[in-house]
Amino acid sequence: MFGRKEKVRYAVVAGGQISQQAFMPGIARTDNSELAALVTGDPVKADKLAALYKIKSWSYEDYDALLRSGEIDAVYVATPNFIHTPYVLAALEAGIHVLLEKPVAASLADAEAIVAAQKRSGAKLMVAYRLHHEPGTVEMVTRAQRGDFGDLRFFTASFAQNVAEANSRGHNGYWGGPVPDMGTYPLNAVRNLFGEEPIWVHAIGSKTAGRNFNFHDTVAVTLRFPGDRLAQFTVSYATAPAERFTLVGTKATIDASPCFMFGPKIGISYTETTADGTKTHNFDPVEQFGNETQYFSDCILNGREPEADAEEGFLDMRVLAAVERSLETGEAVTLEPMHRSRRIEADQALALKPAKEPSEEDLISVVPQSA
Repeated sequence: MFGRKEKVRYAVVAGGQISQQAFMPGIARTDNSELAALVTGDPVKADKLAALYKIKSWSYEDYDALLRSGEIDAVYVATPNFIHTPYVLAALEAGIHVLLEKPVAASLADAEAIVAAQKRSGAKLMVAYRLHHEPGTVEMVTRAQRGDFGDLRFFTASFAQNVAEANSRGHNGYWGGPVPDMGTYPLNAVRNLFGEEPIWVHAIGSKTAGRNFNFHDTVAVTLRFPGDRLAQFTVSYATAPAERFTLVGTKATIDASPCFMFGPKIGISYTETTADGTKTHNFDPVEQFGNETQYFSDCILNGREPEADAEEGFLDMRVLAAVERSLETGEAVTLEPMHRSRRIEADQALALKPAKEPSEEDLISVVPQSA
């Protein structure tokens, strides 16, 4: 299908903040991918973004025609997650590859449908876990799995920001709220650091007085893993920014901050404390969205299956669904033991130079996320 020097042609499905601020600028840093189309229901975005990037815009009503047009090879699906599913399924059924923003969907049933559709399709699907290609994160995960930090015992994390209720994230229920949006980061991090899948989940949430979110805006989650390993994380849409995690093993303690975010000036950093003292490991900022796209396009062009596949996304989804049940019932949820054979590998780390990121004020027809 592709010659050695050809590029994978992407259509961006939804021109919201993440597309405009990160993916569309970032893809230009790759050497094997190009932006070819935009799918949007906003005529202002259709005109201005198409002109800015010199691409063709398509309406959602014409999405099926785009998939059959021969003008694209892959889609980057960045709609609000509660409407991911129809665009993912249609692309897979048409043989178009899918780079899917996390979390996979807004229900476990939809996630299962996407996993099944990918297995039926000849197309590839990768969940956009950008940190699976960020050098500092990859180093921490591979060192943890190698045993450098000893027997891993517990993990704690916080990830928070102040989100505007008027933004799409602010009024679309649990699956638009902080646990699927932000909690996926510490959840995915600890699953890969431990190299295990959780077997027990408990969550407690609160709603901040004076805020109008239609979900718990602050949530604390506790996870139990095999081998009596424990993890806790707290996420919030109603506080000052917070972003850090601590991993404790029998040989070392790791404190990481920044650890989840992206941007031209954000380099992941971690401090390692052992009996011999403390050492800080700093990493230069990289183009995280370009990195993940470069990797996925390489998988497409060379017939390899991406590491962060539909199964990886599903394994996070089943925990997110368990958190939802725990918040509803007040009870802990037991999960069936599962094992994933694939994990992040050292050669997934890439170091593309960061692209210039537009500010929230420069975004076109977007209700800013920040309150």
